[in-house]
Amino acid sequence: MLAAALETVRLGVFNNRQAGGGGVQIGEYAAKVVDWLRDHTDIPQVETELGGVRDGLAELAASGVDVLVVNGGDGTLQHVLTEVLAGGVFPEVPMIAPLRSGRTNMSALDIGGRHDTVGALAALVAAVENGSVGDRVVERRVLKVDLVGEERPQYGMFCGFGVIHRAIERTHRLFPPGRAQGVFGSAIMTLALVTRAATGSNAEMLLADPIDIRLDDHRFTPRAYKLVLATTLERFFLGLRPFWGNEDGPIHFTAVADQALGIGPAISILRGRRPLRADIDPRFLSRNVHVAELGASCGLTVDGELFAPREGRTVRISASEPVRFLRSDT
Repeated sequence: MLAAALETVRLGVFNNRQAGGGGVQIGEYAAKVVDWLRDHTDIPQVETELGGVRDGLAELAASGVDVLVVNGGDGTLQHVLTEVLAGGVFPEVPMIAPLRSGRTNMSALDIGGRHDTVGALAALVAAVENGSVGDRVVERRVLKVDLVGEERPQYGMFCGFGVIHRAIERTHRLFPPGRAQGVFGSAIMTLALVTRAATGSNAEMLLADPIDIRLDDHRFTPRAYKLVLATTLERFFLGLRPFWGNEDGPIHFTAVADQALGIGPAISILRGRRPLRADIDPRFLSRNVHVAELGASCGLTVDGELFAPREGRTVRISASEPVRFLRSDT
């Protein structure tokens, strides 16, 4: 039944007019897709800013789209996932194909996206036409991030707290709008932060945040943490894999407490390897879990979307049912 259904799918494109432009204008890679679509008027597509995500998706749903191409980066995908999984815009969750069109594209890169955005879209269109969409399916769960009592849950592939939130804020301040704020800026900022944290810097941005952590049914001793993240991705930009748990859970969760992040442990963590003393030092925590609940007053980010600090906040992170994503790199 699934194979037969995949032979009759209809593809549509959601274009974020500000993707890759740092919130100012559309970036080069997203603009190439929009230009290409002008010569392919048979493909349903919408162009909107992030404030119009729901209306744009509703238009595509009304067109019978069940392969949803997202022309944008991690932030665009996060907004789309939230509307699709929480907003009930589509009668059934469509297959989702993220392009690498934004400032940061960790999700598309991990799922399998070409650097050439037009080539990626053309490959997906060809797969729909020749009935080979099923060969491109990559099933992934999506984080459901519930800021308890504040607003509806957010959906995305990555959630980071405290230092990560402040680092993204600083990257946006220091680097010009566009892709310089993406992988390049993130890489420079990550290397700088790791070096400073490992050498004991007390800069305000690197101050540890008190966080109460509960993973599945186990509550840990409250500590001040310098690194706290949760993700359903298997790798980040530059191939970083800062998690090493081996449990059978859909969410990779890592937390490293204050004064535990020396040079050696920092390098191990970034490479996805267990630090030498992690088995006996409770300040290192990395597990694959089903639910993470955090008491965290610090700021947080979901796929680059920033949420300001709030006193007494509780954040509950769980995982969706598997979503069918489509890769474009083969």
